[in-house]
Amino acid sequence: MSRLFLTIAATLALSVAPAVPGFAHALLRASDPATGSTVAGAPKQVSLSFSEAVEPALCRVAVTDAAGRAMPVGSPSGDPHDARRLRLPLGPLPPGVYTVTWHAVSVDTHKTEGHFSFTVAP
Repeated sequence: MSRLFLTIAATLALSVAPAVPGFAHALLRASDPATGSTVAGAPKQVSLSFSEAVEPALCRVAVTDAAGRAMPVGSPSGDPHDARRLRLPLGPLPPGVYTVTWHAVSVDTHKTEGHFSFTVAP
C-alpha cells in the first residue's frame, strides 16, 4: 500500500510542478573565414554563427597572429537579421596564420568560449 501511495504522490507532485525552462549555451556553429580554411585575400571581417542568440555588447572577439600579437579589430556587432550571428571588422591582415578567440554570452546569460584558426595566403 505504501508503494502505491508513494507512486501516486510522486506522480501528482510532478504533474503540478512548474515547468522549468531549458537553458542552452551559444555554441559556435560556423565561421567566415571557416575554421582551418585558407583564404586568398585578407578578409574585411570575421563572422561567427552561434546555436543561440547572443548579446553582442557582452561578447568579446580577438584576432592574433602566429606570434600571438593582437591584430587591429573593431567591436563585435550583431547581425540585424540574425541574433545568432556576430560580426567583427578586421584591420589589414598580411599573409599568415591567425587565431580568432571568442567569448560569447547568450541571451539567457550563459557564457561560452573557444578559438579557431585560419590562414591568409600570400
